[in-house]
Amino acid sequence: MIEDRQAVGTPHIEALKRHFADLRDGTHGTDGDTVSRAGKERHFRRAVELLHPYAVGVLEEFDAALLDGGGKVEASGVRRTPEAGLAAVWTLSWAGQREADIAPITLMAHYGRSFHHPHLRGATVHEWPLNVFTPEQAAAEVPVLRAIATADLHNLVFQRDYRIVPATVRGD
Repeated sequence: MIEDRQAVGTPHIEALKRHFADLRDGTHGTDGDTVSRAGKERHFRRAVELLHPYAVGVLEEFDAALLDGGGKVEASGVRRTPEAGLAAVWTLSWAGQREADIAPITLMAHYGRSFHHPHLRGATVHEWPLNVFTPEQAAAEVPVLRAIATADLHNLVFQRDYRIVPATVRGD
């Protein structure tokens, strides 16, 4: 394990366990009204409220560190859309991106019309850069590696179902 940590109890593992338990149990969240679409939408709206300062903060970090403060962070709030069902979008746009006619940096929370529960995504998230030349740089990649593994396992469950994860079947 990394730095004597156990995988159990780490935030990304706990989030996956909650996610897969939702699939197993047919619910979303911990209160009694999480079987209905209306209850799940209430949870989604609250999740967007809770995520908002962090999503804005992450985009502001990118603006300050990489765009010389010339970007613009915008948040849509929760909206109903034909494609996504419910969605909330945070974007960071800047002159060079607009001139290139490409999507801004995007963080999206969405609860698809046919989804069991909400998800997060980006505009183009598929590849992460790998520029590691020292042990310290390798260690700094741990959050990225966790994000990739978390997304990969989620997508594997999406391709089949939650039963491919023994801890979820056991009820952990």
